Amino acid sequence: MNKAELIEALAAETGTTKAQAKQSVELLIDYIKNGLKKEGRFSLSGLGTFSVGQRAARTGRNPQTGEAIKIKASKTAKFKAAPDLKEAAAKFKAKKA
Repeated sequence: MNKAELIEALAAETGTTKAQAKQSVELLIDYIKNGLKKEGRFSLSGLGTFSVGQRAARTGRNPQTGEAIKIKASKTAKFKAAPDLKEAAAKFKAKKA
């Protein structure tokens, strides 16, 4: 499911318009972003926890030339799934195997 499909499903499930559903999804994304900016984490029960992670500086390679390049240290968003979400994913994998 992608964002557009989520908006469509949310609108159908709640009986709201797609515009209202889109606004709700965008608002949730904004709350997650703001939580990461202000507190470094955002936790949602049943879904999981978003947090800010640190990537160390490292040496990489330019794929076109093979030349070594320095990659700066950076911050990135990390996600740790809640137990319920992990369980749902495990059940999906069991069906596929």
